[in-house]
Amino acid sequence: MLRRMIILTEGFTGARSAKTAICTLRYRPEEVVALFDRELVGRSTQDVLGVGGDIPVVGSLNAVPGANTLLLGTSPAGGHLPSRWRPIILEAIGRGFDVVSGLHELLRCDPELSEAAAKRGVRLIDLRDSDEHEVATREGIRDGCLRILTMANASSSGKMVASVEVTKGLKRAGVDAQFVATGQTGVLVAGEGCALDRVISDFVSGAAENLVRANQHHDVIVVEGQGDLTDFRFSSVTLGLLHGCQPDGIILGCEMGRDFIADRPDCPTTPLERLRPFAEMAANFVHPCKSIGVFVNGRSFSDEEVAAECERLETLL
Repeated sequence: MLRRMIILTEGFTGARSAKTAICTLRYRPEEVVALFDRELVGRSTQDVLGVGGDIPVVGSLNAVPGANTLLLGTSPAGGHLPSRWRPIILEAIGRGFDVVSGLHELLRCDPELSEAAAKRGVRLIDLRDSDEHEVATREGIRDGCLRILTMANASSSGKMVASVEVTKGLKRAGVDAQFVATGQTGVLVAGEGCALDRVISDFVSGAAENLVRANQHHDVIVVEGQGDLTDFRFSSVTLGLLHGCQPDGIILGCEMGRDFIADRPDCPTTPLERLRPFAEMAANFVHPCKSIGVFVNGRSFSDEEVAAECERLETLL
């Protein structure tokens, strides 16, 4: 059955908070029929998020005939279910919708939601759910598969988009390349992968190795980065992924105009010229690796400004 999704972002319809919605609209637009936010009814996703064309913003689950899935379109720090969303999710279940979530708070573990879903015969799909329990071994990694990892100097900077676009570019050039998803939105876009930030710490590197082994029949794999080595909140996931996937090359990136981590002035982002040697040193403890490119997220700037920043970074790095 073709998935026809209404994406729920109510109260979180912003460039950073709705990144799951934005990436789904960018890479799975054929599956999206509407965005749900009662404060923005009548506008289009292009108007409010800059992507998706004329897909409407609605304030009712019955506003678009044929919808059969509710996607929770945000994944806030901590990954908790917004309380205001619960009645909307329950209504969706009552209407026979499957519900897809990238939250840390698994829907299948919520007694009220799981009971309602079981009674209605619909699915609760938790993108972050996994059962990875293997410690890394550094064995069975094929040397003939070139491994590229995206990294950045802050979370939610565009690592997934950069990974997908690099993979698409390689394919256009005739290279046998594969995007490897390591986050909930990437798993939704790719249809497979593992959200590493919900794997038990001891097994993060092992889970990354498993992803490499599952995809290393390709000539090149582009692994979606997670977190940031200098982000006090998420650096453990970043390092575990770095050591687990053993990249041959790193693509570093940043978001233009973003000066702080977690919007805290006391936590400035690390300039790429400082992050580069740190990332390369950390990678080379396990496998020979060097930086091979840079990506820039310039969503708030003009094309000319982004081009100038790219040129500056190319010269600097």
